[in-house]
Amino acid sequence: MAASAALLRQCPLLLPQNRERTVYEGFVTAQRLPHQDTVTNGLSTEKCKRLHSCPDLSSFMVELKTILEIALKNTQDLHIPRPPEYYSCLVRDLEILGWNKVAYMDTGLTTIKLKAEDSCGRQHIITLKFNAKYPTEPPDCLVDFPVPFAVSWMPQSSLLDIYNQFLAALESLKEFWDAMDEIDGKTWVLEPENPTRGATTRRIAIGNNVSVSVEVDPRHPAMLPECYFLGADHAVNPLRTKLNDNMHLWDPEISLLQNLKGLLEIDFPSRAVLEKSDFAKDCGICYAYRLKGTTPDQVCDDPRCGQPFHQACLYEWLQGLPSSRQSFNVIFGECPYCNKPLTLKSSTKKL
Repeated sequence: MAASAALLRQCPLLLPQNRERTVYEGFVTAQRLPHQDTVTNGLSTEKCKRLHSCPDLSSFMVELKTILEIALKNTQDLHIPRPPEYYSCLVRDLEILGWNKVAYMDTGLTTIKLKAEDSCGRQHIITLKFNAKYPTEPPDCLVDFPVPFAVSWMPQSSLLDIYNQFLAALESLKEFWDAMDEIDGKTWVLEPENPTRGATTRRIAIGNNVSVSVEVDPRHPAMLPECYFLGADHAVNPLRTKLNDNMHLWDPEISLLQNLKGLLEIDFPSRAVLEKSDFAKDCGICYAYRLKGTTPDQVCDDPRCGQPFHQACLYEWLQGLPSSRQSFNVIFGECPYCNKPLTLKSSTKKL
């Protein structure tokens, strides 16, 4: 009886279901459970062991309440019920901003997506995630930008202030997006396959198994970008030489793409004439073009071979050959197709 009394003091909402008081039914008071499955999802193997090690039912319930309260404290703030003032303030801000700018809203009014158009007609989305302290605290703002986006916020600020800061940030990135859009529209971009507005890198096809990866500074898009050439040495060495010799000719008054053409003294393959498949050659080892998001970036230096490989595939292949040897992160071996000597550096780009 003493154990039963101790249990009921800890959990007064439990009712015994038999005379022996070995079966109970009822409720455990912790914090408000946001989801019915929080308990089962939160019980790891370690927590189950802690529960099993309890000497009696009263200790078991105390341990269970402790586990529940810790788990609920770690639950996202989105599940905390909002006061009425939260909803009235948020709806008022949306009416001032304009409902036509809302692209998405969840049923709990905790996540809202706003749409905007920059001066060039590009469509953009800002996702706002609100906590229960809005408008005292600003929402988390998620954007597809190549640079961090932080809002200036005061307790009297509103969604209109965030939206105006979003528009200003869009215009500050106009020159960067103009440069990237020209590359995407006039050249064959091998990577990324579907570039986001936040992507600053483009791998541009130059010829068969030859490409250049450019890293553009979004704050200074008119400056010469970092350029990494990918391909066989006999094909990329002349391009490196031209870039170094003509670097002084870079003109910030003309577009990035036009500058690259002038410095490298080439015309990039046109999307109007050639297909992407003309450059997207499969790896000679795994016979696939994409492998875990990467494309073939290693090429046999023999002009008569020129077979492309994924770096990971070639590295694994060379490691499996008895004739290969390795020094630090460099492995020496032979091309799987023509047996020409190959040197591969792991996780290294060639300039």
